Amino acid sequence: MLNKVWKHKKSYQLLALGVASACVSYANAADEQFNEALRAASASNISMLQQYQDAMQNDALGYYPEYWILNNNLASQPASQIVSFAQRYPQSAMAEKLAADYVEEKVKQADFSAAQPLLQYVTNPDQAETCAMAQVRAKSGDPLVYAEFKDVWLATNSQPESCTGLGRMMLSSPLMSEQDRQQRLWGQLRAGQSGQAIATAQSINMNLSLAQLNSIQSNPMNYLWSAPKTSKEDQAYLIYALGRLADSDLPSAMASVKRAAEGTPSDVQRALYRTVGYIGGTTVMKNNFSRDVLNYLDASYGLPFSSEEAEIYARQAIRFSAWESLIRAIDSMSVTQRQEDRWQYWLARASEQRGDASSKRTAQAIFKRLAQGDDYHNLLAKDHVGQSYSSVPNNAQPSNADAQRLSQDIHFRRAFALRNVNAPDSYINREWNWAVRQAYLKKDDGLLLAAAKRATDMGWYDRAIYAADRTVNQHNYSLRYAMPHQAYVVSHSKNAGIDPAWAYGLMRQESRFNTTARSHVGAGGLMQIMPNTAKLVARQMGETYNPAALTDMNTNIRYGTFYLSMIQSQLSNSPVLATAGYNAGPNRARRWQSDEANIAADQYAESIPLTETRDYVKHVMTNATHYGVLLGQGAQSIGKRMQSIPMRSSQ
Repeated sequence: MLNKVWKHKKSYQLLALGVASACVSYANAADEQFNEALRAASASNISMLQQYQDAMQNDALGYYPEYWILNNNLASQPASQIVSFAQRYPQSAMAEKLAADYVEEKVKQADFSAAQPLLQYVTNPDQAETCAMAQVRAKSGDPLVYAEFKDVWLATNSQPESCTGLGRMMLSSPLMSEQDRQQRLWGQLRAGQSGQAIATAQSINMNLSLAQLNSIQSNPMNYLWSAPKTSKEDQAYLIYALGRLADSDLPSAMASVKRAAEGTPSDVQRALYRTVGYIGGTTVMKNNFSRDVLNYLDASYGLPFSSEEAEIYARQAIRFSAWESLIRAIDSMSVTQRQEDRWQYWLARASEQRGDASSKRTAQAIFKRLAQGDDYHNLLAKDHVGQSYSSVPNNAQPSNADAQRLSQDIHFRRAFALRNVNAPDSYINREWNWAVRQAYLKKDDGLLLAAAKRATDMGWYDRAIYAADRTVNQHNYSLRYAMPHQAYVVSHSKNAGIDPAWAYGLMRQESRFNTTARSHVGAGGLMQIMPNTAKLVARQMGETYNPAALTDMNTNIRYGTFYLSMIQSQLSNSPVLATAGYNAGPNRARRWQSDEANIAADQYAESIPLTETRDYVKHVMTNATHYGVLLGQGAQSIGKRMQSIPMRSSQ
């Protein structure tokens, strides 16, 4: 088998010159050994991998055997070996991954000097890799690290070990002020992180007892009734007790916070109110919305907010139309966070509620600037300045030269070659996404459009959309918002009484038109239908349920549009509620409605407590607006799709 590849070397050289026909004729023959080499890698068969390394060295996928050899025992490799790989395969997906993984491994071993030479080869790190790299930088004396990673320092949710380690490293830095340490301590106490809190307390000369913390945790209410409040340690125990109570019984904590705060210094009082407000704001799934939670966040104003705390504060303010609170929350954010389109939009929404002309002008100026784009908050802003949205940019087409460059581009060649040999999706998508990133960084719209067009022609819609979405100046909305199976989508949507643009918007978000898509919870097909949902729909439609039918494109669309119509009728005929219900379940969507008054749909969407569903609703409504234009439905307004959400009791 190893000898077979040599017959194709000459042909593969044609591919390297970008001859498209060679791409079709010879890619499979030249790269077919990838899967065999992958099996050798899975079996840790290094000698076999060395043979494949020699045989595949001139192939597009030829760097994989060496990657697997180096990765087999990565932590024991000398840094020079990893640097050599990165230099021979510059700016490549697997060189990036190898270098990033090596840095992480060396940081685990506290071998920071070995990791140092690899930092320059990691250009797109994830959170764990970013924190590992920051540890290396900190060890080399880079003072900027501590300013850059305040979010890591203050985070109390689950983090990668490299981020937890970075936080410990920052604890020993003289660059962290006493206020920084106190903020970290109070967050850890609130979260019940007793061990980490003890270490942080020691850094500001406070001695907390683990035995005392454990005793408080067993009965926080009892402790609060008779808690001393004199010393800094007493006040720390008070915050810990209130946090433990809020975590298990939020109403009791809200009823106890005022009494607990009496007689304590003003900053401790704010920390106690922040404790109840933050926990209330992060446990909406369990405790529902409460105006008191926002009141306590208001009462905590004056203490610095972490990025996460500021977002919780802002979303609570949005939920209850507390516009001055919202302005304070956005003002508490970091400069970078505050400049995001999302918070600029909400700053404008809050500012326009003020009575003075200056604030209204400020709001209009922000809306006008945001209206230049076409994402969710941009489309909302268009409505606020009365801009119609009736046509997409002219569909830019890749040139023949762009198509030729695509055939020559090593990153895209690897991705197409992997797909041709049915490699695992993790490898295919890594190479594709990397290729798109390289083109995007160069603002090479022609290459991105050529890749999107070729992928679309292959029916590879999810990666085509990924590429088309990232063009900078030249756009093709037919590639970005693909409409496969249009006759089925339109007819089944109309039969179900729903807007086909909405159905397409949801389908694009669910599966990117990958008919074989399967979620980790068992949802499948274009509209990602759960088996139990399919059984319900089949019963409603008077059909016998057949599990195999869900993999049929026609049936999947028919069932999905019927179900969407069904839950829309259950949820006040609101597309926003039905979209949330499609993702999180109709009962949750209904629970998130207000008990007291109607609420604007943008406020409902922004205050959804599940991040996944919150983003899902925004994406689907954005997609639907674009599809409305592409389907020839006339001028579009995202606001018309996002009518006011009625209060729950009115149903």
